[in-house]
Amino acid sequence: MIRHVVFFSVPHSSDLAAVEAGLRLLETNPHAARLAIRRNLKSDAWSREVDFVVYGEFADEAALAAYKAHPIYEEATRRVRPLRDLRIAADFPD
Repeated sequence: MIRHVVFFSVPHSSDLAAVEAGLRLLETNPHAARLAIRRNLKSDAWSREVDFVVYGEFADEAALAAYKAHPIYEEATRRVRPLRDLRIAADFPD
């Protein structure tokens, strides 16, 4: 299993709903075994710049690659990229 975690920040609070809607498209991508889009609670006193977390689980690296090649991923990227600032991604085996 591959775990995929991505953090996003959105510089303008007026864009939060649009970014969330764009990211939620990813939940319909058929290549993820599990995918969750959540707003960061910002409860950490030292770091509050992350607005959204994407957490995914994939059977293997091929499934993760298929997820990223899917048109739904492309559409989510097209909608979110112009509105977000920070994007940090990490993939790791379980």
